Amino acid sequence: MMKALFTLSILPLSVLSAWAPPGPDGKYTLTAPGITAKFIPYAACITNLLVADRNGTLRDVILGYDNATFYPVDPNHSDYGAVPGRYTNRIANHTYVINGTRYYTEANDGNGTLHSGLNGWSHRVWNVSDVTATSITFTIRDESNSSLGMPGLVLGTVTHSVSNNTWSTKLSAVAVDHDTPLMLTTHPYWNLDAFSNPKTDLIFNHTLSLPFSKRMLGIDPATECTGAIPEVPAGSINDFWSKPKQLGASINDPAWVGNCGTGSGCSGYNNQWVVDRNASEMALPVATLSSAYTGIKWDLYTDQPGVVVYSCFWMGGELCLSCATL
Repeated sequence: MMKALFTLSILPLSVLSAWAPPGPDGKYTLTAPGITAKFIPYAACITNLLVADRNGTLRDVILGYDNATFYPVDPNHSDYGAVPGRYTNRIANHTYVINGTRYYTEANDGNGTLHSGLNGWSHRVWNVSDVTATSITFTIRDESNSSLGMPGLVLGTVTHSVSNNTWSTKLSAVAVDHDTPLMLTTHPYWNLDAFSNPKTDLIFNHTLSLPFSKRMLGIDPATECTGAIPEVPAGSINDFWSKPKQLGASINDPAWVGNCGTGSGCSGYNNQWVVDRNASEMALPVATLSSAYTGIKWDLYTDQPGVVVYSCFWMGGELCLSCATL
């Protein structure tokens, strides 16, 4: 079993000094019992995550490139393993208002903005501020308007660490001199079969559970948030709360096509579920993904109130049609 812990807090940037060089493959390798993870400064990316399957065979369950130099030149730039920012996800109609002032951002996703535009944090080389055998810290100094329409200096830090069968990430950011949108996340793509299943290289056979997610964010045809927070009926295409089910279980449901955006006919999932928990449930996983083929199970723990599931509709076939990102 593998666990992942993600926390987000808005904190002052720590001053860190230790440093160690990457390996010959250009990646920094962290190891702990039951887990090995590799990272690069570009986008503060995780590039590999190796865990043992039920037979003890090591499987790399994170989608990434063997050659670290390909990340910044990939023409598709699918944010494999990246930390997007300073504002992740979408800004509808590439505009927003703060303190009575309207700002306009880069329209890089139709008429909307995705991950702060084409110069967001997932397109930047971060500083390596601290490295040990089990953790690495990346920092970034994001100057005002370096991403169009994002005012003020922001200092960001991301610390990845590993421990027994666990990968943990802590993301922090502070707006130094101006109010500005801040929202961070990690962007891994998972294949718990590690592309080793002879019957399929897709992830529709993976089983997902979202036990605290009886609501989700409403989206418009362009996959942008409408502000609605609809209930998820038991047995519906988006129901992973009443019981676990495979990601492809609803593939023949009439709602499958357009479920993640009717404007493009997005099929499957690119949606955000609300995580509703009481105090006694905060230590429980908000999502569990598992593969019957490898026996690998992944539990997600977070202090955040939502989780996004993407089943790779826009990935095409040339790079990946067989991964999920949560």
